[in-house]
Amino acid sequence: MDKISKIFSKILPIYWAFLTYMLLRPGEENHEYWFMFSGIDKVLHLSIFAALGFSFIAAFPRIRFSYFLQIILIYAFLTEILQEEMGLGRSMETLDIVADAIGCLIGYFIYKALIKRYF
Repeated sequence: MDKISKIFSKILPIYWAFLTYMLLRPGEENHEYWFMFSGIDKVLHLSIFAALGFSFIAAFPRIRFSYFLQIILIYAFLTEILQEEMGLGRSMETLDIVADAIGCLIGYFIYKALIKRYF
């Protein structure tokens, strides 16, 4: 398990920096593609925060659940607030924060299930 933690301690900062860039970059008009549907942004939020939650708990497997949740949720709130305040074509949405929270929990529990099953 220490080997996994070492790997993810290198992956996590890179992914987190990339995620921050993507969440705070100027908004662009979405073009209609065949895979687009109403609410796709919530699915994306859920997915990227599931990956963040998984990476975070894999990098810090001994962290208390309450600390894990607080850190991820503070990050989710801050990125939403900054999207609103930066005035770059993005806006704060409560449902994005909900999707972020559910996503990080999914990532957490997937990690725990995999560790329980394989280690």
